[in-house]
Amino acid sequence: MDSPNQPVRRGRGTWAKRLGVAGALASTVLLAGCTKEQWEVGFLPVDSKGATSHTEHYIALWNGGWIAALAVGAVTWGLMLWCLVVYRRRKSDRGLPVQLQYNMPIEILYTALPIVLIMGFFFQTVHSLEHTIDDKTPGQEQIEVVGKQWSWDFNYMTENVHYAGVQANLDGTEAPGRNAPTLYLPANRDIDLQLRSRDVIHSFWVPAFLEKRDMTPGRTEHIHFKPLKEGEYVGKCAELCGEFHSEMLFNVKVVSYDEYKKYTAGLKAEGNEGRLGPEYDRTDWYQNPHEQKGAGE
Repeated sequence: MDSPNQPVRRGRGTWAKRLGVAGALASTVLLAGCTKEQWEVGFLPVDSKGATSHTEHYIALWNGGWIAALAVGAVTWGLMLWCLVVYRRRKSDRGLPVQLQYNMPIEILYTALPIVLIMGFFFQTVHSLEHTIDDKTPGQEQIEVVGKQWSWDFNYMTENVHYAGVQANLDGTEAPGRNAPTLYLPANRDIDLQLRSRDVIHSFWVPAFLEKRDMTPGRTEHIHFKPLKEGEYVGKCAELCGEFHSEMLFNVKVVSYDEYKKYTAGLKAEGNEGRLGPEYDRTDWYQNPHEQKGAGE
């Protein structure tokens, strides 16, 4: 007559050792091609480290998130594989396996641990938002970035000069944006970056800065931050905005304050004074009812 329970099995330690060795080998192979710099930024753009006053907050939030998720995943996958291998049904097995239920310590662990993780993510996210998205530091330099099909205009409001961008042209080379419009930013100065669109929805994105903002006609978005590391960065429109969206490229140069003043003085000498304002917008198709005369009366 068959026993209702499975016999006691031996050799579980052997399977655990095999799984451990296999996991260690797989991890070694996967991680062998990663550099120290890539690990430090969590596989985000390497040049984002120390680029602005916001990037370290984003990197910390990102690294904490994926490390916690990886740890939870590793434990979960390990337990699943353990059960699949050690407790698999064999040809010699008869009847049902031993039934377990209502293990109070495990039930408490599975309830408390997710709550702790969620609360940790919540407070870390709020802390990061306070220093990034919600940053309202007054700008020592006010710069207006205007998206248009398919280029960019830069109004250096504090200096009362502007730069009118011309569409970049993809030519099949590895650096098609070398001659694209260039936005100059002074290092170690608080910047109020004002973003708006002349026609359709665009999106301002500098991957190394780890920030992206949609530019919607009729609205002005702001990024308050401080560039910290001098260098050259690439930017692009991240919102499909028409036929030549792929050529809506721009560059960013973070330079010393003296070099920034020299550049804006050069724009003034070229006759690029004043602001390229709404008079160049192509918004006949767009009417904001909240901005119409008498709205809400």
